[in-house]
Amino acid sequence: MVLESTIICIDNSQFMRNGDFNPTRLQAQQDAVNLITQSKTRSNPESNVALMTLSDLSVLVGLTNDSGKILAKLNQVTPNGCMKFISGIKIAHLCLKHRQGKNHKTRIIAFVGSPIEADEKEVIKLAKKLKKEKVNIDIVNFGEDEINADVLNKFVTTINGKEGTGSHLVTIPPGPHLSDALVSSPIVQGEDGGSGVGGSSGAGFEFGVNPDDDPELALALRVSMEEQRARQQAEGGAEETPATPAAGGGGGAEDESSEEALLQRALAMSMDTGEAGSAAPKERDLGSMTEEEQIAYAMQMSMADAEKPEDSAKAESMDVDEKEDYSEVMNDPAFLQSVLQNLPGVDPQSEAVRNAMGAMKDEKKDEKMKEDKK
Repeated sequence: MVLESTIICIDNSQFMRNGDFNPTRLQAQQDAVNLITQSKTRSNPESNVALMTLSDLSVLVGLTNDSGKILAKLNQVTPNGCMKFISGIKIAHLCLKHRQGKNHKTRIIAFVGSPIEADEKEVIKLAKKLKKEKVNIDIVNFGEDEINADVLNKFVTTINGKEGTGSHLVTIPPGPHLSDALVSSPIVQGEDGGSGVGGSSGAGFEFGVNPDDDPELALALRVSMEEQRARQQAEGGAEETPATPAAGGGGGAEDESSEEALLQRALAMSMDTGEAGSAAPKERDLGSMTEEEQIAYAMQMSMADAEKPEDSAKAESMDVDEKEDYSEVMNDPAFLQSVLQNLPGVDPQSEAVRNAMGAMKDEKKDEKMKEDKK
């Protein structure tokens, strides 16, 4: 965003007591100044804003990026006397000359809600001076808009020249809120169309409504937008669905039916594998089969190959079960005695070995007695 030093000049003449803007012209200006201040400081944190009055020609706040200072002084302004347009613009220009950031662009924003009593020639002369100093000016013409429209239009046209677009005149007829009319104006949107507006304005927020100011309206707009998007997606999906088979003619339906037939045939083959056993399918002449039959035959062959490892695993388990049982030999005390004698470092006559052998004999006797009883 543009790095800029801006001074806002508000009209605090006795005309500001009128209630054609809600609640009065002065309070409507306060909301609009709040809007512009937020826009300038949020679009670029290094931009500065100052505040002065056009009736008593008082600079209330020097150039600062603290919007709190602007708002605090703004609420203390009261209607007083008559507006002095030319003198006020000259003082605002002088204030911008003493800015600290010399690389800042300069801009004056003037609210004019009272009749301009100055000579038109003096106004045009002031415009030429501002153009020479490369100072842009935005004027908000409200309240007495019909009376001041001609002179203010010449004033801004003189500053812009033939090709200039940096200065703007915004004429606002009587209405409920002055700030609402400024939201979409070049004064708030800036030269590049961007805006950092916050506060009481809806610019910069979704649907142009600040959820903090009116959460119910923001929610209603969001729900309405989501319903509209869902409706458009449903309509778009309904249009695309019938268009898909039409693009491919009748071939698309035939392809789907053939694929379903192949799947049903493969499923039937897989169900028949239990009855067919592990026998491999007979070899067939691939040249005499159709493409669909070849696919089904390939699937049958792959299923048969998958069953072969299971059959071999079953055969191995049967071989293990059929092997000789050595449990009777291991329970023979005489055999174990001969084995212990041949082991190095083992004394068959030791007490521990005798106890173990005796225990095995007792177990064997108990088993024989149980068998005899049966």
